[in-house]
Amino acid sequence: MTTSPLAFYWGDDELSASRALDRFEATLAAEHGAPMERWLLRGNRNTASALIADLHMRVGSPVMFGGGTLAIVMYAGSLIVKGEDRDAFLAAIGFVAPGNALVILDASLSGAKAPVPKRLADAISAAGGSVRQFASPKGGALSGWIESEARERGMHLLPGTAKVLAERVGGFVQEGDAERRQQTRSASMELDKLFLYRGDAPIGPDDVRALTAEAVPGSVWAFTDAVGERRVEQALGWLDRLLEATPEPVLLAVLHRRVRELIETSDRLSDGERLPEIGKAMGVNSQFRMEKLRDQARVWTTLELVAALDGLVELDVMVKGVPGADRGDAQRRLAFSLWVIDHAGRGRLRSG
Repeated sequence: MTTSPLAFYWGDDELSASRALDRFEATLAAEHGAPMERWLLRGNRNTASALIADLHMRVGSPVMFGGGTLAIVMYAGSLIVKGEDRDAFLAAIGFVAPGNALVILDASLSGAKAPVPKRLADAISAAGGSVRQFASPKGGALSGWIESEARERGMHLLPGTAKVLAERVGGFVQEGDAERRQQTRSASMELDKLFLYRGDAPIGPDDVRALTAEAVPGSVWAFTDAVGERRVEQALGWLDRLLEATPEPVLLAVLHRRVRELIETSDRLSDGERLPEIGKAMGVNSQFRMEKLRDQARVWTTLELVAALDGLVELDVMVKGVPGADRGDAQRRLAFSLWVIDHAGRGRLRSG
């Protein structure tokens, strides 16, 4: 039974999709007895008709000698804006000559629910091709992926090592709109570094901490979300890691912004404003983010948020070294932790 020459790969795990493409090409080359020539087409709506005509020629021409053409199409949606271009692209799917192949790659944003454009994915499936999603693992799933990847390379990871590496590359960030397309590739590259560093020797969490930089942007968002949701233990865990690599003024700035956003969201909700209107007034275009702010504002009272803001002013004085308020590194770290416990933790203690 021969392999279908059609495939549609979508999702936010760029490394896994790339590996699947390599396997697909190798399988076809083995069946045809000759290596294939890759041809990459990047969609452009301004030249869509010419590009699709070139695609027809590439995949529709019979293979006379040697291997065929593996046509890889990216940004396919920009090629089917016009009806005539869409019809021409769909026709190309049905006229792939023996020995050639066609793959459409949809590098979806994290959180996408369906391939884009879905009409092309459906056409590939109806023609007997493969439609596969490659979703970037996160949390415990990414830890498991790292452990499996290490075993395949013959590496010995000590308990807890995969989890620390997953944390370092941002795998435990819970933001639904977090960018994850390069996450497994980053983890794979870090495993390469760890192997060069330790060789066949066991690799532990401290080795990861020594070689792998924190995925700071994602971690900052995870930290402020934990504070906003009053998940004290998680917030303190993120804070401990962030203070190792993130300037204290940066942490103060993002905390100040989040508390101010929660105060404004709470005030506007109490006035009866609708969430889209609140987002527009605050300059927040993401519905997901506004829903987050709404849910977080509901677990605080206005007085608690004002007190948290006042506490940040005191932290700011300490960090900037105002005369009479100088503190050492350890004291400032303790002050950040106490702020989290005193303010984010207050609701937890009250409800218990």
